[in-house]
Amino acid sequence: MENRPRSPSRRPIRFLAWLLFAAVTGYCCLLPGLTVVRDLQDDAIRGPGIPRLAWRLHRDITPRFESWARARVASGSAAYVELHDVPTTEWPIFSAVFYLMATEQLQATWDAGDHAGGESPMHYAAGAVAAARDLVTDPVHHTWVRTHWGGDYMHRENVFFRSLVIAALASHERLTHDRSSLPMLEDQVDTLTQALDESDRGVLNDYPGECYPIDVVAGEGMMRHADAVLGTDHSAFFARSARAFTGPMADSLGLVPYRMDVESGDQIQPSRGIGNSWVSVFAPDLWPDRAKDWYGRYEASFWQDHTWAAGFREYAKGTPDSEWLTEVDAGPVIDGFGTSASAFGIAAARRNGRFDHAYTLSSQMLAVSWPMPDGSLLAPRMLSHAADAPYLGEAAILYFLTVQPAEGVPVVTGGRTPWLVYLALLAYFGPTALVLSRVAAWARRSRASRKERRQERKGKRAGLGMEPARATTTL
Repeated sequence: MENRPRSPSRRPIRFLAWLLFAAVTGYCCLLPGLTVVRDLQDDAIRGPGIPRLAWRLHRDITPRFESWARARVASGSAAYVELHDVPTTEWPIFSAVFYLMATEQLQATWDAGDHAGGESPMHYAAGAVAAARDLVTDPVHHTWVRTHWGGDYMHRENVFFRSLVIAALASHERLTHDRSSLPMLEDQVDTLTQALDESDRGVLNDYPGECYPIDVVAGEGMMRHADAVLGTDHSAFFARSARAFTGPMADSLGLVPYRMDVESGDQIQPSRGIGNSWVSVFAPDLWPDRAKDWYGRYEASFWQDHTWAAGFREYAKGTPDSEWLTEVDAGPVIDGFGTSASAFGIAAARRNGRFDHAYTLSSQMLAVSWPMPDGSLLAPRMLSHAADAPYLGEAAILYFLTVQPAEGVPVVTGGRTPWLVYLALLAYFGPTALVLSRVAAWARRSRASRKERRQERKGKRAGLGMEPARATTTL
């Protein structure tokens, strides 16, 4: 069968298809890749300060967060969540707390004279701050803990939830100074410190029969922060509270156990990556010397570098069957690396002045987050619970990047860029290079085709005696 040349009428369609493909690739790959390269050069990733990404992300997420928070409270959907479904119960509250704590740090930085983010955060975020506080204090959003603890859930153990309420109200007051949060905040700080102080071992349950000492440490750190807002002083309690995490209460590595039994004092799970990272964010404000020791032990038993990636493990080195798994708290565990442990580890490392760790962790986070030109982070958005907490991932990253070194801790810089970062950059720029090469090849073929057609037309004219006469000169 005779080969027929492609119809010239189809060439504009193919050109438009390639043009569309190039535009999509540029938007989804090239621009995000360039953003990652720029963010990796930020001095505030390698040391103290607020990274450009944090200012940019806060500006982008604020109107979306406010709309989501207000719509969720108005819907009343929190009254019908599954009792033990963590993404639908805890994650919306956590999203609001992360957003408030991050906004507080950004506003404090702006007030101190750093206006890299442009206008004052509270100039454009006041509505979102109010919406976040309203979500945390919304009685409907308390349905799951009320079911667990009964009507006195705000004065009966319930450590994790109450500590989140304390953190949210303290940040709200710091941002607004309207004193509307003070009565509830003072009540929660006073009653929770008293209950912990009077407990046999200095710990209480998060849920009936579930005690996580890591949440007690974090809760006390949040209460320590609330003291500065309330003008109160619970320093004597904080000094005594160390009894719950030292000596026989520590695990075999000398770290805070992940889970224990309140009644017997038996440890159910030893320290884990996500717990150690969370504890390390707050311990420097409570017990600076002990925090330094804990971070050193955490590094010794959980930090690993496999060339392709570096970060914190979810389970200590040598723990059997701990290299590949997934769960709701730890997230995916990949080659031993805990995704949640390493993500929270950014905040832990920054708070403890370990920017050698913070840069390494942040570089990987930046590379795989896939920042879109509209300001969103595609990967964290996809990993968040779309129905109930769509902004958890971005709000968490926003908070992690705004955490600053605790007062008095030495700052260690350095770190390295793991191969994971370069692999991610290949994913950004590889498709772009492929599309450009195909477009270039198409352009070359198109030029060659046009040249052939011109020559063909020229030949036809010559064969028909239509070749224009050439001027001759007679000597």
